[in-house]
Amino acid sequence: MAKKALINRELKRVRLAKKYASKRSEIFSVINDFSKSDEEKFEARLRLQSIPRNASPVRQRRRCALTGRPRGTFRKFGLGRIKIREIAMRGEIPGVVKASW
Repeated sequence: MAKKALINRELKRVRLAKKYASKRSEIFSVINDFSKSDEEKFEARLRLQSIPRNASPVRQRRRCALTGRPRGTFRKFGLGRIKIREIAMRGEIPGVVKASW
């Protein structure tokens, strides 16, 4: 089980990303617009710097929903590899069977 502080930090990043998503998209539309002047783009970059760093969705990490484990997480299930194996061995995931050839 991961530390509660690390799990809470990830939840905080998710909340911040949702909160600032519209503001970030507005700023990036100005930055990527070729018709805008250099001064306007510079002001947009300064506004982007005023937004918290954790508001960027790139800083988020996928974690296992049950244990909070940061590595070996499958996107399809949202679980870590260890928990997927345990649940699949009990037959609780439909369509997932142990490979044999």
